[in-house]
Amino acid sequence: MDRILYLNFSKLSARLEGELFYDDSVLHKAQRHLYATDASVYQELPIAVAIPKNAEDLKALIAFAQTNKLSLIPRTAGTSLAGQVVGSGIVVDVSKHFNGILEINPEEKWVRVQPGVIRDDLNKHLAPYGLLFGPETSTASRAMIGGMIGNNSCGLHSITWGTTRDHLLEVKAILADGAEVHFKNESKADFLAKVSGKTVSGKQEQAIYAGMWGILSNPVDEELVRKNFPKASIRRRNSGYALDSLYPTNDDINLCKLIAGSEGTLCLVTEAKIALVDAPPKVIGVVCVHTATLLESLYANRVAMRHRPKASELVDKYIMDFTKDHREYSKNRFFVVGDPEALLIVEFWGETEEAVTAKAAALINDLKAENLGYAWPLLFGEDANKAWDIRKAGLGLIRNLPGDTQPVNLIEDCAVDVDDLPEYITELDQLLRSKGLHASYYAHAGAGELHVEPMINLKTSEGKAMFREVLADTAVLVKKYNGVLSGEHGDGRLRGEFIPFMMGPEVYELFRQVKKIWDPAGIFNKGKIVDSPPMNEFLRYEQDKPNPKIDTTFDFSAQESILRLAEKCSGSGDCRKTELTGGTMCPSFMASRNEKETTRARANMLRKYYTAAPSNTPKDDLVSDEMVKEVLDLCLSCKGCKSECPSSVDIGKMKAEFTQQYYDRHGAPLRSRLIANFTGEMKLASIFPWAYNFIFKTPALRRLANKMVGFHPDRTMPLLHNTTLRNWWKHRSPSGQPGKSTASPGKVYLFCDEFTNYNDVEVGKKAILLLEKLGYEVVIPQHLESARSFLSKGFVKEAKEIALRNVTLLKDIVSENAPLVGIEPSAILSFRDEYPELVPDSLKADTRKLGENSFLFEEFIAREYDAKRIRPDQFTQAERLVKIHGHCHQKALSSLVASKKTLSLPAGYKVQLIPSGCCGMAGSFGYEEEHYDLSMKVGELVLFPTVRSQGEDVIIAAAGTSCRHQIKDGTGRIARHPAEILWEALAGQ
Repeated sequence: MDRILYLNFSKLSARLEGELFYDDSVLHKAQRHLYATDASVYQELPIAVAIPKNAEDLKALIAFAQTNKLSLIPRTAGTSLAGQVVGSGIVVDVSKHFNGILEINPEEKWVRVQPGVIRDDLNKHLAPYGLLFGPETSTASRAMIGGMIGNNSCGLHSITWGTTRDHLLEVKAILADGAEVHFKNESKADFLAKVSGKTVSGKQEQAIYAGMWGILSNPVDEELVRKNFPKASIRRRNSGYALDSLYPTNDDINLCKLIAGSEGTLCLVTEAKIALVDAPPKVIGVVCVHTATLLESLYANRVAMRHRPKASELVDKYIMDFTKDHREYSKNRFFVVGDPEALLIVEFWGETEEAVTAKAAALINDLKAENLGYAWPLLFGEDANKAWDIRKAGLGLIRNLPGDTQPVNLIEDCAVDVDDLPEYITELDQLLRSKGLHASYYAHAGAGELHVEPMINLKTSEGKAMFREVLADTAVLVKKYNGVLSGEHGDGRLRGEFIPFMMGPEVYELFRQVKKIWDPAGIFNKGKIVDSPPMNEFLRYEQDKPNPKIDTTFDFSAQESILRLAEKCSGSGDCRKTELTGGTMCPSFMASRNEKETTRARANMLRKYYTAAPSNTPKDDLVSDEMVKEVLDLCLSCKGCKSECPSSVDIGKMKAEFTQQYYDRHGAPLRSRLIANFTGEMKLASIFPWAYNFIFKTPALRRLANKMVGFHPDRTMPLLHNTTLRNWWKHRSPSGQPGKSTASPGKVYLFCDEFTNYNDVEVGKKAILLLEKLGYEVVIPQHLESARSFLSKGFVKEAKEIALRNVTLLKDIVSENAPLVGIEPSAILSFRDEYPELVPDSLKADTRKLGENSFLFEEFIAREYDAKRIRPDQFTQAERLVKIHGHCHQKALSSLVASKKTLSLPAGYKVQLIPSGCCGMAGSFGYEEEHYDLSMKVGELVLFPTVRSQGEDVIIAAAGTSCRHQIKDGTGRIARHPAEILWEALAGQ
């Protein structure tokens, strides 16, 4: 960037109320790198990133772009599959501040929103009115209205609810001259009044109405559009500008129809008025048609469409196979019969289950009559949702393919008439096979659009050439069926180059006229729809460069390498969901709404970092240690990404590995060493626990002590018990221990983790006493600390030594009949999660077996209850309400099912899960001065308000020591470990 432009950016930054990232500081460069990609295969470093706060900021950005001849790239969730939000200009992210729901009119069934409102979040607000915004993309938990307008999104219910264009009533926008305008349905007379300049805000608005009327009133242009656009029966049409939607012109005209699908190339949308639909009836059922071939499922789809379903979606075997071993989605396969080549999921609605069953039966009878399918299970309620979850996760799931040959978004959005679909897919499959390519097939069969993703290695020159060749040849085939190259995902920089071929040069010139009319200087999203660059340039991978060899402490062989694990991120943005959607992944994003705090951002930064830079890489494209450190800083290592990310991109593991490498090069900070050596410090402090407790019970002394080590002065500290759990165990009266009797249900080895041993001794005591009262022999074996504090601060080498020692000490005594039971989730779950990837190959089998026989306290109790070795009649009959907050690692690596089952043992206990994600403490994270505020914001999302709203008689349960401490600091309530709750609930206790 030259000095004059730099100074201009500096002046612009001073004018904006929002943020602007443009200089060479670590944060600014990191932000630019994070916005260089979306969910597509493209990557180009923007010159700047703006996070505008209001319309005045947008006007200032428009004026700046005009003066400096730069492009503005509007962006919301950044889940575009065709590179719509990738470019060298200024990325304008409106997702953070333009997220207001401005007005709901339930009587007239419309809502006014800003472009950063998330589709699913909006529908949660609309639920009390029995209304919703219909178009439903697979990314609906993070897709925003602005992006849905830009791409004319529709999703899996498009055959029922149509596209965003069908629901877009009015738009408020800012034009290229900075004028704020309001587009809506206009009578022909009102439209012509604006053409004459009588009722417009300025010259640019008049130019738009006059220019558009020049096209719309020209019969030659109308005939070109009618002749060259795809079949009108294809509802998903999203190539070029939607001129066909503006005809006929002898009645009302609404330019919002043109704005929908325009990919941000015409104006900046600041507000939209959208039509709503009635929520579906309470009973929804899906028929999961199992077929022996893909073609059979397409013929079944033809039959299904005769029954007027609400959705008909396909998932092929390729995707289904990825669900088999997936930590989360394997649970959703309960309905699968055998090993189908394809599933067709057909949805019906009704007022009663009987009504839906009747519709499903009629379809199944027709399918059987035509010998289509071999199994047709009908699912309702949550079971149906689980089937849909598999379908929606397709984009992320197929990124679990090993190697550099990966499925690519290329011809995934082609649509034809639904009756042409079997023949089109047959020809397309033959085309791909002739090139030696395999592809996955899934999605919108009912709308004539299958997401076809061929497997191509874009890291080679051959792959780059094949990338273009496949699209060019597919375009010929799609045109043969008078189909459309993009049904929903848009042209972007992927398909824009082929618009002249698909619609003819005359129509393409009309599109260029439209762009010129609306945006004379070309400042809005340059290179999209018209004048697009070659589709196989600026790919996110460089060609013909060998994958670098990266030495790591963790074993990444299961993911091929740390780089391949980072590359698995598809960019689908599942990590951008909010607390309204639920889940654990990316609590720092939920609290901050900053792209920098997403799994996607961290994976992209690590991918760039671990891709060795060639000598010809521009300096701006290099990623430094400090940039990676900046982007990883607010990762709480919650492990939510390991289970909730469809590609299982484990950022917690990669963060720990990178941090160890960073320490090796730059040294480790004192505070990090102090936190990592928690066990040693607690052991020393436990010699004089009264002195330690005096300091941290006295507010003034605590604040001073906290300040000295970099902790926030307002954060209270966990106190020491007057003894350790091990000492209590060692010196307890022998009469308190059960004898070994034939009636004993078995032996339990208790893992005495470092947190329970020093700070939560009473919890440990209650766990031991409870187990003994239930008849178990409890033994604390010889072992070291868990290494959790070392792992949390990135001291992976020290953690490796501890893991090796613990496995050696425990592998020969722990078994299915004598399991290892842990009280603190983050400690005991390390045996399943990190330990197998830290020990040498010679110990891996033993470590996996040890992990299989290591249980959370609640998991063990639930197991024994299922085996009828623990009975409800051993507990009180009193009635209590219990609210459970689950530990992040517990939710990611286990589940809360065992917790609910365990705490439901007392027959009168009503147990409910708090729909919270991370508590915000995350080990030492919430103690650290610079992280304290964010930690409390995370707690305030769901957990704190829920706890505060409970009566004093409600029991708050939390297995994690950090969680209990966060609840105390954030609400003043004392949360109890499940072991304490059950101990107090013992009959006669």
